[in-house]
Amino acid sequence: MHASSPTRRTVLAGTAAAAALTALPSVAGQTALAAPPAAAAGGAYRWRTAVMGGTGFVTGVLFHPSVRGLAYARTDIGGAYRWDDRTGQWIPLTDHLGWDDWNLLGVEAMAVDPAHPNRVYLSLGTYAQSWAGNGAVLRSEDRGATWKRTDLTVKLGANEDGRGAGERLLVDPRDSDTLWLGTRHDGLLKSTDRGASWQAVSFPAVPSATGQGVTLLVAAGRTVYAGWGDSDGTAGRPNLYRTSDRTTWEAVPGQPTGAAAKVPIRAAYDRHTRELYVTYGNAPGPNGQSDGSVHKLRTTDGKWTEVTPVKPGGATDDGGTDTFAYGGVAVDARCPGTVVVSTNNRWALVDTLYRSTDGGRSWTSLKDRAVLDVSETPFLTFGADAPKFGWWIQAVGIDPYDSKHIVYGTGATLYGTRDLKNWAPQIRGLEETSVRQLLSPPAGAAHLISGNGDIGVMYHESLTASPSQGMASNPVFGSATGLSQAAAKPSYVVRAGWGDHGNGAYSNDGGRTWAPFEAQPAIAKDAPGPIVTNADGSALLWSFAHWDGTLYPTRRSADNGATWAEVATLPKGAVIVADPVEPKLFYAFDTATGTLHASTDGGLTFTARATGLQSGDKEFQLAAAPGRSGDLWLSLKWNGLYRSTDGGATFSKVGSCRASYTLGFGKAAEGASYPAVYLVGSTETITAVYRSDDEARTWTRINDDQHQWGWIGAAVTGDPRVYGRVYVATNGRGVQYGEPV
Repeated sequence: MHASSPTRRTVLAGTAAAAALTALPSVAGQTALAAPPAAAAGGAYRWRTAVMGGTGFVTGVLFHPSVRGLAYARTDIGGAYRWDDRTGQWIPLTDHLGWDDWNLLGVEAMAVDPAHPNRVYLSLGTYAQSWAGNGAVLRSEDRGATWKRTDLTVKLGANEDGRGAGERLLVDPRDSDTLWLGTRHDGLLKSTDRGASWQAVSFPAVPSATGQGVTLLVAAGRTVYAGWGDSDGTAGRPNLYRTSDRTTWEAVPGQPTGAAAKVPIRAAYDRHTRELYVTYGNAPGPNGQSDGSVHKLRTTDGKWTEVTPVKPGGATDDGGTDTFAYGGVAVDARCPGTVVVSTNNRWALVDTLYRSTDGGRSWTSLKDRAVLDVSETPFLTFGADAPKFGWWIQAVGIDPYDSKHIVYGTGATLYGTRDLKNWAPQIRGLEETSVRQLLSPPAGAAHLISGNGDIGVMYHESLTASPSQGMASNPVFGSATGLSQAAAKPSYVVRAGWGDHGNGAYSNDGGRTWAPFEAQPAIAKDAPGPIVTNADGSALLWSFAHWDGTLYPTRRSADNGATWAEVATLPKGAVIVADPVEPKLFYAFDTATGTLHASTDGGLTFTARATGLQSGDKEFQLAAAPGRSGDLWLSLKWNGLYRSTDGGATFSKVGSCRASYTLGFGKAAEGASYPAVYLVGSTETITAVYRSDDEARTWTRINDDQHQWGWIGAAVTGDPRVYGRVYVATNGRGVQYGEPV
């Protein structure tokens, strides 16, 4: 999704454990993943996804060539999905990946076996940086219901530049036991045992530590073609190779050169005409592309023909330049010579799909007559009067059993059509939001308000339908940085975030509608951070932090954002919470020094209370128990959970908890006097979701091994009106909510 500010795609960059990058690939181990879900200890839960409607970059879509109604989709940070044609929705396939495997929620590539319909393969790895773990390959014999896993000794980059290219994984057309895997920095890998083990193979191009490496693998008859992303566009450095014997690779003769054909993005083979279509860009995308082209290779005689629908570089109505590249490509299995390609990074005139029925001699823009219906996912207007046809379009698919059923992925959804004119999101079940903040109001129509990466704040009047008002507007945010509700006046809510027309807003109707602050500090535009309101909404504290880590003084407003004053006694970057009972009380934990500060004058001044607590980690969290003054809970990650009942003067370690990453509260159990406490952390060794009904003396794990969702350390909250219901913020799977069964 396009944004001018940091998005969910960088949220984990500073938290991953360092991992050594080994030399070149053989395989590490393999792990069998059990089929049945493990029951939640002490009480089973039913888990569902709060519906938003996609909200992320769908980087690949793959129809199975020999099974009607079977398709797969991949995302850059939110896992993979299988289409269930019977129910008309996507089924998540990788929710079993847990806390320690957070880096595997990014899907670099996927592959199916045309001869064995139940087989599917995924290559996983979100980041290829030194601090990220190595990649892995999952293989399934039952369409992703169960998996076996092979850990690699190389890194993959599903959320890096080039993530919309591919597919980088392929079942060999001559032998279903043989698979090929293209990597970014470690060349080409090969498996001869259906993905159980992998070895590096000889390849003509030399990988680099920072390049794209193999961008695509595609079968054309019995020949395998590989795109290479590190060419400079000259004839002396080819970017397309092939092998016919599964051993020797050669550069494809006569291939196009120049900036417009520098990086091969995707390829598709028309078996009827025996022509291979290749899309190109001058950069891997999805950002940074300004030139591109489309070419086809007649594999029978090696003749290349340029079939670019519209060449980039033309003039726009406002006097600018129409810059873009080409991304997705798909051929019609039923109609020879019918092909669809997508533009990418075309901001001036908006991206489109071009369709040809004569092998690329002539093209029609499908956008020009498109009717978009986003009534099921209203957020897709992004605060405008109408939605755009799309952006970041690098995934395109044509149903092999229905020529008019075309789908394409964007930075926010997956659109589909059945008549080439009327388009609507084909996205049910697929959720990819990175969630930052959660509120569950004690009253009102919405049981949930979420602050999110890329799509701002959502007011969930229903958990089973995309919010009817779309993302919060007036102003519209990209990513939300703060969300707070007045405990004693729940109609009053404030939010902060990255936006072009204001960075802070308030609501007097519980978050349903919004108005911008009358004024905002100058630093808010470049470094919006968390915002907190006190119990009655009479005072606001707004923190500021630039995406590069620079911290700025907190500002205070006592007139609903009309004026702001610096709070000199509050440490920069401190985690602030308001007392839920007494409006004059605020608390702030300075993560740099391990000191708890408090204010007794409504946030005008702060003084130190407890000292000597763990320091040095910006992700430590502070929470205040609802309905109780001075009852504070401090999550210090692997250093444990601490509690204060005297307003932060002293803290005691909670002995039942080994690690605490985020903590929240919900309605008390029947007969209990204290709210239910929900925790993402560990009581012994497993990082999971827990509930305590007895003030953290004992805990019950409430998620199971099939519902883990990778990294879930941003936020958790219970529902103050429904006992047992809990909302979990994920980094790529939206809001997951669970209820006892």
